[in-house]
Amino acid sequence: MEEQKNQSYSGSNIQVLEGLEAVRKRPAMYIGSTDGRGLHHLVWEVVDNSVDEAMAGYCDRFTVEILPGNGIRVIDNGRGIPIDIHPKLHKGTLEVVLTVLHAGGKFDNDSYSVSAGLHGVGVSCVNALSSKFIARVKRDGRFVEQEFSLGHPTTEQKDIGVAGPDEHGTSIEFYPDAQIFTELEFQFDMLASRCRELAFLNKGLTIVVTDLREGVEKNRTEEFCFPGGISCFVEYVDKNRKSLFPAPVHITCLAGTYPLEIALQYNDSYQENFYSFVNNVNTYDGGTHVTGFKAGLTRVITKFAGDALAKNKKDIQISGDDIREGLTAIIAIKIPQPQFEGQTKRKLGNSEAKGFVETVVGEKLEEYFQEHPAVVKPIIDKVFNAAVAREAAHRARNLARRKSVLEGGGLPGKLADCSSRKPEECELFLVEGDSAGGSAKQGRDRHFQAILPLKGKILNVEKARLDRILGTEEIQTLISAIGTGIGEEFKIEKLRYHKIIFMTDADVDGSHIQTLLMTFFFRQMRELIDAGHIYLAQPPLYRIKIGKEERYLFSDEEKDAALAGIEDRKNIYLQRYKGLGEMNPEQLAVTTMMPATRVLKKTYIEDAVFADQVFTTLMGEEVEPRRRFIEENAYRVMDSLDV
Repeated sequence: MEEQKNQSYSGSNIQVLEGLEAVRKRPAMYIGSTDGRGLHHLVWEVVDNSVDEAMAGYCDRFTVEILPGNGIRVIDNGRGIPIDIHPKLHKGTLEVVLTVLHAGGKFDNDSYSVSAGLHGVGVSCVNALSSKFIARVKRDGRFVEQEFSLGHPTTEQKDIGVAGPDEHGTSIEFYPDAQIFTELEFQFDMLASRCRELAFLNKGLTIVVTDLREGVEKNRTEEFCFPGGISCFVEYVDKNRKSLFPAPVHITCLAGTYPLEIALQYNDSYQENFYSFVNNVNTYDGGTHVTGFKAGLTRVITKFAGDALAKNKKDIQISGDDIREGLTAIIAIKIPQPQFEGQTKRKLGNSEAKGFVETVVGEKLEEYFQEHPAVVKPIIDKVFNAAVAREAAHRARNLARRKSVLEGGGLPGKLADCSSRKPEECELFLVEGDSAGGSAKQGRDRHFQAILPLKGKILNVEKARLDRILGTEEIQTLISAIGTGIGEEFKIEKLRYHKIIFMTDADVDGSHIQTLLMTFFFRQMRELIDAGHIYLAQPPLYRIKIGKEERYLFSDEEKDAALAGIEDRKNIYLQRYKGLGEMNPEQLAVTTMMPATRVLKKTYIEDAVFADQVFTTLMGEEVEPRRRFIEENAYRVMDSLDV
């Protein structure tokens, strides 16, 4: 039988996908996904072309418009896509650029010395995944237009007007294909956040984001232009923190092969905030340029700290972690031929970048510190206090080890572990309270589901150093159950459960506990969020019984829909769940825990800067930003406030 199957496999079984067919066949290979993240990735592919024009010195302004009908239009004043006849393909260059993969000016170093888009697939992919796509170009005195659908031209390139002597640029308008994408609504805040970031990274570039749709919170416009560049970026990131000195340190080395800019500031928090970019691409996982920066920073501050400690006869050992506590830094480098590790461009691999950045940081930062001793003193004081706290945390960790809490043979007694030892199939439910914990233990599948009841509210780690964090019993228990360790000893490969699920009551206290837990993971185990291991359980809000039929409802909208049209209230029983403990084990299992019937929300970080600001605002020391946030957003919850 197997032999017959193999014999039927011949050349007729081999599919050859021509042109942009491959993009439509496997869109996730090109844009990552077909959900909301992939939808917005289309915008970035178009925007990157305008930014590349800006980096090349030909564009100083572009606009991103959200159009009625789920469309996007990006208009720049760059050179404009060429509109002549392509010498090899003997058809319009505009059509070639928009319909042929790997066709673009990024392969020609004479056109773009540096570029974010390196593979020449961006705008043609957008065309392939759009039901309607319109390109308009002003160039060489002409104003031309061409329309496409699903990657194929529907009109010829045609002149629609005359461009003045100073008129030039490109307009790309597209409408994503509803047959490809599961989500079609563009989010203004997401577009504005990325465009703000690009304006920070490209000093003097003006970017306008406008929403032309009708409805609530539509018709919004924001304009971004930052003459101070990445120094303004640092101030924006730290706007809700207390800085240790007035203005960020700004290091530049714009001449030579690798134009480099670095801005840094220290604040009174206990976290490190570091954002790195290569040719405007956010390298979330760092790379050689980050390694070089950290090495140069450590060398300079260790020298100045050592001199200060020697004068005071202090015998304190300074580590890199101590030096980066409370540091906010932006590093932006431009590299003609960047080598990224993996297709996501999350980590730079160019080996020469490390030595270059380390040398520049070492020389420029030492020179700056020599000229600004008033900046050095608060940094050294901060580093010294961090080193003392680290030593205290080390002692706390050792004490906890001796009690078999953090690692070793024992697991916390409160943990009802699962029998499986395969982390990829195991789940850990962090449950609010012993009552709900008891129901969860009875209702779980013991093979792969573990339960850890949490007593009360854990420590707000936004306001605490590691020594205090390790001194709290609930967090010690949590760290022990997860298995990865914490701080400098964190190892993600020791993770015992690939799903860590917050399961709390659907009330104010439950939301607060979720926020405290999320703060802990964001600040102390960020890698678990980035790797997709953190989830939120979605317990039902209501149980409704109409006659003999019983249903669970997860929102007020579902409740209203279920009750719509029912005139007799006598045969209806409606129960509002205020807490998990109100459900018996069977109900909790069916509604919230069983994979076949539950709903989980996966946590991921779309905008790291915004996420950092939210945690700082809501959980940090400064009261005024929190009061302002509450006043500005109170109207959003007035109708559904549960008190």
